[in-house]
Amino acid sequence: MSARTTTQDFERSDIEDFLYHEAYLLDEWRLDEWGELLTEDAWYLVPPNDVPRGNPENTLFHVADNIDRIRSRIKRLKSRHAHAENPHSRTRRLITNVRITARDSEMISASANFMVMRYRRNEQIRQYVGVYEYKLAVRDGQLKIAERKAILDAEELGQLGSVSILL
Repeated sequence: MSARTTTQDFERSDIEDFLYHEAYLLDEWRLDEWGELLTEDAWYLVPPNDVPRGNPENTLFHVADNIDRIRSRIKRLKSRHAHAENPHSRTRRLITNVRITARDSEMISASANFMVMRYRRNEQIRQYVGVYEYKLAVRDGQLKIAERKAILDAEELGQLGSVSILL
């Protein structure tokens, strides 16, 4: 089998397997390995629920992290200084309806519905439901995340409590 070098070499099932692997790494709190799935110019975005298609350049996002901030977030979440995640939450992610939404020679755009269930101490179980939008690049024959946007369906975020995990 020849090496995968272009976006055309990846099918929907490859994207699906990649997203399942990503969910596994996050659920197992293997944050360093998750960070290795990212490109050197990656973005992690969680837009506000009232402007889900907003732009972080002119809209206040819940999270708008470039690669440096993502790495800092990973480091903080693994330390004792992340009080909201020490000990860390247990999570289970369900990924479904994976679709390739666009493709060109540089990038694969994909989307997937998600539900993240968060278990933390004696708190009520929190459920975060929405859609992921990805921009995936091919680097050294592997898929890498150039942008990961988690768009929450919740109309009111207060009931979700602190969102201290990586959605």
